[in-house]
Amino acid sequence: MTTDLLARATDALPTLMHDLERLVTCESPTADLAAVAAGANLVDVMGAGYLGSAAERIVVDGRTHLRWRLGGDTGPRVLIVCHQDTVWPIGTLQRLPFRVEDGIVYGPGCFDMKTGLAMAFHALRLLGAPQTLPSVTLLVTGDEEIGSPTSRQLIEDEARQSSAAFVLEASGNGGALKTGRKGVSLFRVSAFGRASHAGLEPEKGLNAAVEIAGQVLAINGLGDPAAGTSVVPSVLSAGTTSNTVPAAATLMVDSRAWTVAEQQRVQAAMTSLQPTVPGARVEVTGGINRPPMEPAGSQTLFALAEELSSQIGSGALQQISVGGGSDGNFTAGVGCPTLDGMGAVGGGAHADSEHVIVEEIPRRTALLAGLIDAVCSGAAVR
Repeated sequence: MTTDLLARATDALPTLMHDLERLVTCESPTADLAAVAAGANLVDVMGAGYLGSAAERIVVDGRTHLRWRLGGDTGPRVLIVCHQDTVWPIGTLQRLPFRVEDGIVYGPGCFDMKTGLAMAFHALRLLGAPQTLPSVTLLVTGDEEIGSPTSRQLIEDEARQSSAAFVLEASGNGGALKTGRKGVSLFRVSAFGRASHAGLEPEKGLNAAVEIAGQVLAINGLGDPAAGTSVVPSVLSAGTTSNTVPAAATLMVDSRAWTVAEQQRVQAAMTSLQPTVPGARVEVTGGINRPPMEPAGSQTLFALAEELSSQIGSGALQQISVGGGSDGNFTAGVGCPTLDGMGAVGGGAHADSEHVIVEEIPRRTALLAGLIDAVCSGAAVR
């Protein structure tokens, strides 16, 4: 089957591009539940056309996720993970319309990750009619851009039942597949003091802004550059009016680490923070959001991708580890061999320059189809 995958994917490119335009022009910012639901409706209709059936709709806290379970229940099962939510607010298309110029696609969400979503449907179509498809689960979620709070359990449950996972997030630089991702921890630090009039009785107050400033300095020292661990104080707020000693202050903290051990070290340090202003109180909430995706768990699968890419004619492959998180952290975190960054080749994620290289789309689609077929046919993944 691998010998003609690229040719057939290339022949189907005009149809895929039409599908991509429909997906990009259906704006689906994560924060807008109605827009995410509308995006899910379009994806469901599109998927039914390729897969022969409507998706199972899973709505959690108002967020719509889609699941197709294809093929039988015998033999290896492959999990394909996509999301259709974006970071772009409704109306962005007026400023950044969908367009194709000189072999490059532009438009909000095209790179992250609506091209990957279109590729998933077309890769499965390359494998045959719906009734002959192998054992594949396709998930299309609607909250990835805010950390997958309502879809994480769904993703992890499916990953535990799967032999391998392919995440259709955009590729790394130069089209590299992502075999490693840092784990993500998110914290909220709250400082509590006592309000008083800043002019009349400042001595009667306990300044929560001063307390949170001390915490910022302590937290800023928790990172370990040599280990690749970052601990970044980010959003800070304090006080109510300019003439009031602040009674409360908050700080958001973003931490990234390559290993579970480093995540746990940072977690322990954050939850052990002590007040620096006598009488003030400090409370830390949050913690580990995504486990790291460690490259060791993906190497057999990456070697298979290299072999298939050569057979298909899709070109040489590179792998990369990145600091950003994705749903691949969750699939890898429960022990499922995972290849991430299987989607579009291009750049500019979350930026006005977001773009996709058209000529790479058939190559990636053919590679995905070949990997699905190989894993479902019993190829080694560990």
